[in-house]
Amino acid sequence: MQQITEQQILALAPNPTAAANGRKIAQKGGFVRLERSADDTFYLGECSGSGKSNYITSADFIDKKAPVFRCSCPSRQFPCKHSLALLYEMMGKKTFQVCEIPEDIVKKREKKQARTEKAASAPAAKKAPSKNQKAARTKKLKKQLEGLDLTEKLVLDFVKAGIGTMGGTSLDAYKQLSKQLGDYYLPGPQRLLNRLILEIEAFQKDANESHYEDAIEVLEKLWSLVKKSRVYLTGKLEKDNPEQDDNLLYEELGGVWKLSELEALGRCKKDAKLVQLSFWSSYDAARKEYIESGCWADIDSGEISLTYNYRPVKALKYVKQEDTVFGVAEVPLAVYYPGEGNLRVRWDGMQIREVKDSDLQKLRSFASSDLAAEAKVAKNFLKNAIASPMLLRLIAYEEIGQTKEGYVLRMESGQTILLGDLPGIEETVKRLSILPDAKLFHHQVLLGAFYYSVQDRRLRLKPFSILTESEIVRLLY
Repeated sequence: MQQITEQQILALAPNPTAAANGRKIAQKGGFVRLERSADDTFYLGECSGSGKSNYITSADFIDKKAPVFRCSCPSRQFPCKHSLALLYEMMGKKTFQVCEIPEDIVKKREKKQARTEKAASAPAAKKAPSKNQKAARTKKLKKQLEGLDLTEKLVLDFVKAGIGTMGGTSLDAYKQLSKQLGDYYLPGPQRLLNRLILEIEAFQKDANESHYEDAIEVLEKLWSLVKKSRVYLTGKLEKDNPEQDDNLLYEELGGVWKLSELEALGRCKKDAKLVQLSFWSSYDAARKEYIESGCWADIDSGEISLTYNYRPVKALKYVKQEDTVFGVAEVPLAVYYPGEGNLRVRWDGMQIREVKDSDLQKLRSFASSDLAAEAKVAKNFLKNAIASPMLLRLIAYEEIGQTKEGYVLRMESGQTILLGDLPGIEETVKRLSILPDAKLFHHQVLLGAFYYSVQDRRLRLKPFSILTESEIVRLLY
């Protein structure tokens, strides 16, 4: 019988509510028939529901890493609560009568196999774009350059007027340009401009001078993005090469990558084993989106990468909500986005198994004991105005203690760094005071994020998780 864990069910569920409803159906004995194939690849359940007829739901495990769920109910969620209930019945080791695999399922498997074989046999060479496609992309690049010119003028006008004029700045021109940037194919600069507008509006309401610093930070990012993007786009036009490439600026300007495109560029890893070390959710007012972020460590390399799930406010019910994953995700093909620091990673399909002590020991072996070297890398990374505001690393520390300034991480060499909380992410430093075991403060490995503290003008380290030889203690989950 297939081994199903609740963690797997939660990972497959479109949202926690669907999983909870599936669990209720199983607990209340909603199934009147449970069957499975002799080869253990197909499971079927007949479930009573709100309709006149019972619902028939099935789970096809011909590909264990990407099971296929089907149900006769009218739900638009996928998998629906009945499919999830079937998984809960499997997890509960309920009795399934042996059955033949239905003929329609066999045919669907054959068609899928044929598509897979056809795709595998297709030539790997990338098809050259047509003249019309090339002309359209060239036109888009020129349009983007026009939008960058408008953005540059606005930034220069703002700087000439002086940051002290924020209180009396009229936002009409800013809001008008923000709308226009969408027409210029520049959603990236558009989001930064929206952030600037929000800071000016906030200052005009509360007159808090901290908005000065935040506005300057946004202006620096916007100015740097405009300058670097102009060089990038102009270079592509001069070389008559409008095709997208793996330059970070493509995405910063607002481009959207397809997994197949990144895979074609070779930005992928087969059979990756990833452990989630932290998870958090935030709201980006400039994007008007909720962002669910997961921090993952590669067991084979120790590389720290991030997953992002963007959920626009206008489409919350249509976008699957991500949640914490406890376990090792065995991924057939992990695809990485262009960039520096902690790269964004995505994949389709995974199997989740329990974290073993050997997994943790291997991850701990990748932790650095040279704080000065890690801090130097972080400083160089954070100097880039358009880079992420933090750099996540594994640090093997001697002790976490307290001083008048707060919690401090100390290395065996005597090197120290003050722990702090990065604005925009839930506070974690205060949770150190409620750790259940004093051993966690000594000779362990910390997943921490280096960031620059604007308040005290120094590099700090935000704690996310502590890795011991037998467990992962999350301060943010």
